[in-house]
Amino acid sequence: MNPLVYHRERLNITQKELADQSGVSVRTIQRIEAGEMPKGYSRKALAKSLGIDESELLEKVSTAPDSGQTLRYINFISIPFLIVPPLNVLVPLFIMYHKKIWTGTARQMVDIQIVWLITSIMLVVLSSLIKRFLDDNNVITLIVIVIALLINIFILVRNGVELQRNGRLRITLNFAIL
Repeated sequence: MNPLVYHRERLNITQKELADQSGVSVRTIQRIEAGEMPKGYSRKALAKSLGIDESELLEKVSTAPDSGQTLRYINFISIPFLIVPPLNVLVPLFIMYHKKIWTGTARQMVDIQIVWLITSIMLVVLSSLIKRFLDDNNVITLIVIVIALLINIFILVRNGVELQRNGRLRITLNFAIL
């Protein structure tokens, strides 16, 4: 399905209403919905009016009835694997590959886990260094690990709730890794 049609219909607005909100002509919206790729100002203005990332206007939207459910599954499958850090990235990637879901939202979920994995590793290493200066018996490192896990669980649950409600992520990155 054309991404512009999908996002416009998801918000239940007409082409005219979108044109008024975005400043893009109705004719341009019709051409984009007919298959033309949005460019420059049009893509930027339409994405802003629809409340989505510009890249989401460039990729086909899966209209399979379980795509939303699969995205939530990909999001929540990371939770059991938080104690084995690389698996909280590899398992969702495997599911994305197996189900052939490479949407911007799915990639963004894995990107968040990659960034959080790297951040957690750096925090644990830093806390281990601080531990040596304070002569502490791993208490600081343990506290950092627990806080990192709780923050990651919060991010996953918050994004899962927003996926259920609006079909998009609440907590996102301003860049892409995948």
